[in-house]
Amino acid sequence: MQGQSQQQAYDRGITIFSPDGRLYQVEYAREAVKRGTASIGVRTEGGVVLAVDKRIRSPLMERNSVEKLHKADDHIGIASAGHVADARQLIDMARRQAQVNQLRYGEPIGVETLTKEVTDFIQQYTQVGGARPFGVALIVGGVEDGEPRLFETDPSGTPYEWQALAIGADRGEIEDYLEENYDETADLDAGIGLALGALASVNDGKLTPEGIGVAVIPSDTAQYEDLDDAQVESHLDEHGLLDTGEDEEEDEE
Repeated sequence: MQGQSQQQAYDRGITIFSPDGRLYQVEYAREAVKRGTASIGVRTEGGVVLAVDKRIRSPLMERNSVEKLHKADDHIGIASAGHVADARQLIDMARRQAQVNQLRYGEPIGVETLTKEVTDFIQQYTQVGGARPFGVALIVGGVEDGEPRLFETDPSGTPYEWQALAIGADRGEIEDYLEENYDETADLDAGIGLALGALASVNDGKLTPEGIGVAVIPSDTAQYEDLDDAQVESHLDEHGLLDTGEDEEEDEE
């Protein structure tokens, strides 16, 4: 009974390490990330691609209210997975840091610098009593001095740099797909195709433009751009991933 009581104390205390060196609340925050819909980042020679699953729970819901893709600065985009409210707090903080850097130094903030500013902020919430960790992971992608960069933030406050990654639900399956199909020499269009193919691999092989979001930061312009439904549909059709609903009609017949 005493051992169980001690276990519960480690479970509740964000500032207390368990005897085996774990912070349980941080691990629970990672589980919250896994419950979020998937987000994918791909770095190519031509720029960075961010793709997200914008699963709509009801046809009555406004699509634009599903916040998964965010512009942090002209040259940096962020995709999230996990608690949306937590993501908004971190993205607002990232936007402020980008503006402070521009005002203080007269130049855009670096992608790695911004990522570490965010993870430093996240880390504070793993060692302060009376608070909880952020239940969200972010993919931070952008162009720095003409070079595409892609980072992940973890609820523990640790930054990782990737060539391609997934966060949220089905991360393992999606990253298996990315590992098998990633090409370092791919251009931006191929990167979009890879990201869409990875999302489709855990969605019955087909996608609709309404159910996903895609943003790119090309190396040549270093400008964040959201793709509209027509552009997304064109890419889905090009790669044979467009869900036209014909299979369902045949099943009904």
